[in-house]
Amino acid sequence: MALFTTRLYILLLLALYGGYSNAQVKTTPKKGTVVRVQFKAPSITGNPAGEASSRHLTIYLPPEYQQSAIRYPVIYFLHGMVWTDSSTMLDIHFDQLLDAAIANKEIPPVILVLPDANTTYKGSWYTNSALTGNWTDFIAKDVVTYVDQHYRTIPSRNSRGLSGISMGGHGALKVAMLYPRVFGAVYAMTPAVLNWSDSTNTKLPDFKAIQKAQHIDELNRDGRALVLVDLGRSFSPNLKHPPFYTDMPVTYSDDVAKTDSIVIKEWNEHLPTQMLDRYADALKTLNGLKIDWGRNDLARHVPGTCLEFSKKLEKLGVKHFAEAYLGGHSDRLSGMDGRVYTDLLPFFKKYLKWE
Repeated sequence: MALFTTRLYILLLLALYGGYSNAQVKTTPKKGTVVRVQFKAPSITGNPAGEASSRHLTIYLPPEYQQSAIRYPVIYFLHGMVWTDSSTMLDIHFDQLLDAAIANKEIPPVILVLPDANTTYKGSWYTNSALTGNWTDFIAKDVVTYVDQHYRTIPSRNSRGLSGISMGGHGALKVAMLYPRVFGAVYAMTPAVLNWSDSTNTKLPDFKAIQKAQHIDELNRDGRALVLVDLGRSFSPNLKHPPFYTDMPVTYSDDVAKTDSIVIKEWNEHLPTQMLDRYADALKTLNGLKIDWGRNDLARHVPGTCLEFSKKLEKLGVKHFAEAYLGGHSDRLSGMDGRVYTDLLPFFKKYLKWE
């Protein structure tokens, strides 16, 4: 029961995907092909945490891909915490949405790639970590290189789009800042943990439970504790600090909380809002940038931190679109009236270049 409660909590907090409503199309769509492949990722190989370096990709190839000789743009979509490449494809029904959009000429034929970045603690945060592996590099180097070598892509930043949901939205913004020459357009959907907030701050009592815990199973009693440890393993790893091999921003001594300024600085190096002062110029090179969030998000930190992120982009002179929509964390993704079909695909149609 505790494990189920934790899973449910994290789903609601970071990676809840909405139900699918059957697509209505103007013409009978031709079907694309979904394949799932596995390859060895150099950026993950040899990580001290023992995360598998053999990673999956779920790939949508447009109708008539096998019969044509043309090259296609690619949209890379990063999943949220807990989920994987394959579960995201199934939950959002990307294949059916793309079949319909291509048939309705809402978007020209395009390849979609969903990389698997799930870890033992349920999320990589698409962050380079001395403990779990270099997950930013995994996306921008390993995945892009593999896809360009094995599929008929247009191997240019102007024909590569990057998106993601929740932890994946966080990752999309982070990868864009660190690798502006790889992707030309970015759409972050309800990006999570962009900055310190009411869900991630040094006053949370969960740090006390973390300090007492000796095993991941104990963290399953407190979903937020698991998220915080996962963030720590990504942002402030310490290979000499078992059992979780991370330093946390808060420690306890005789029930008295003490903040660690060094660890806080480490987290600031990886929180996207804190990164903006250093990487705003990288985002200015993008052909298109958008973030969105649900006004009724059960993960309460998301609306506030997304608005804060947008305001800072504006202050720094980074052109972008920002939209607060009526809905929750990710309950308006799928279906013909969902935001993947009505917002994400039109965005990439406008900002990607076709052959």
